[in-house]
Amino acid sequence: MKIKNIRFRRSLSLLLIGMTLTAISSCEKQTDLVPNNSFAEGDAFVTPDRIAQAINGVYSAAQAGAYSADGSNRGYPFGAANTEQQDARGEDVIAVPSFFVITYESTYLANSPNNTSMWETLYAMINRANVVIEGVKTAAASNVITPQLALQYEGEARYLRAMGHHELLVHFARPYGQTPDASHLGVPYRTVGINTPQKVEENLAQGRNSVKECYDKILEDLTFAETNLPATYATANIKVTHATKGAAIAMKTRMYLHMGNWAKVIEEGNKIVSASAPFTSSIGGYTLTASPDGPFASNYGNTESIFSIENNTNRSSGTNGSISAMYSKGPGRALIALSPIIWNAPFWKANDLRRTLLASNDATATVAPRAYFSNKYRDQATFTDANPIIRYAEVLLNVAEASARVNGVNDRALALLNAVRNRSVTTVADQYTLANFTGPNDLISAVLNERRIEFLAEGHRWSDIHRLSTDAVFTTGGIPAKVSYANTTFASWNATTPYTGIRGVTQIPAADYRFVWPIPQSETDNNSVLKGQQNPGWN
Repeated sequence: MKIKNIRFRRSLSLLLIGMTLTAISSCEKQTDLVPNNSFAEGDAFVTPDRIAQAINGVYSAAQAGAYSADGSNRGYPFGAANTEQQDARGEDVIAVPSFFVITYESTYLANSPNNTSMWETLYAMINRANVVIEGVKTAAASNVITPQLALQYEGEARYLRAMGHHELLVHFARPYGQTPDASHLGVPYRTVGINTPQKVEENLAQGRNSVKECYDKILEDLTFAETNLPATYATANIKVTHATKGAAIAMKTRMYLHMGNWAKVIEEGNKIVSASAPFTSSIGGYTLTASPDGPFASNYGNTESIFSIENNTNRSSGTNGSISAMYSKGPGRALIALSPIIWNAPFWKANDLRRTLLASNDATATVAPRAYFSNKYRDQATFTDANPIIRYAEVLLNVAEASARVNGVNDRALALLNAVRNRSVTTVADQYTLANFTGPNDLISAVLNERRIEFLAEGHRWSDIHRLSTDAVFTTGGIPAKVSYANTTFASWNATTPYTGIRGVTQIPAADYRFVWPIPQSETDNNSVLKGQQNPGWN
């Protein structure tokens, strides 16, 4: 919303209150992410069409905020950067110098662009969601839109608000299990739209909520979304790229997984996972695609993708940020390779179809191969690949893990695991039966290993490292040691021999201050409360 071109203080994140309507308005009825109009905030909620544009503007903010170093679109927060940054924080990819090396080697500072941009653009999106929530309530009270539509729009905004706050938690706060009651510091949970200088000043002193408070508020937002969102939409792309009832439920299974509340993971998952195979959802019609590459071969029109962020020919991160440019071999930039740590892992079968359908080496007719790269993101010309935020496969594995933790080795957990795994591991002798597991820890390990394979290059690895860092059995002990690209040759990738080569990036223990990112200097320079709540070690 154009707030009279006021340049507010660089606080509460750079773009938190930089709300021109060219930023909040995005669009046509599809999630066409290119803004086409600009009008004052007071006019933003006076017609149904403008309100629809304002809602799409929140999705636009999720897809592309301004990268702090130069203001460009690098896919922050959810257009691509969340996936790239989370993967680069883990050990299952390799940063090919030098684009993601700061993240990969944990050498960021309080003013490094990558972590700063994540904070700033997430809060910018959250603020847009908050302004829209207030606007649609006013519009409904004035009979501009129906109360039912206002509740749906609020549900969409609250879904994105919840998703944004959780992304902040996994980067800037310790995991839920760090303290017995999760009373340690989380992030500021912001629910008030900031669109005037007065509101900026009022919010400069907001401090960090506890982690428990943050998760409680996230679940409140997601439950509201579940209650008020439709199960699906009529338009094909919207089914995947706009929040739905099923997306809210699926996200709740993820939240409860991070909380270690296994019973609630199962309870939420059972809302959209049928009692037996083949697993389908009565809400939204979700089901696994027959082939593991189904969600990527048709990433806007498959049965498995529950919620994704749209990128299109008019609005993408280009060669400097798009998910296809970063992960794919030429003509992509190929700046994130798959690591031999995961490629050579004994639990990843050599004949697994995901090795051939979803990965490839970078050989050409004239150049010998150097490494393996993901083949999930395939539009290297116009960068239109959707960024998958949550798929049905994740819900099945979330419930499988929770079921194994609650009930030990059991048929349902095994069936859910096999539903995901067996579409790729088709050799019967390699498929799991109950006899493969002598106890629950064996089954839980199998589920966690499957997550590493299934969601490779989808930005899930860091979230698992983060949540499991306080797990007595399955912790990685911190940020695992990683492979330096310079220490590899193509022979380092061998699906039949575990990787034993040099890991040039040393492990960072979970207790080390670098395990969490610093609150950006752009925030602490203006918010004295947050300056006093900086993560220890970054002061």
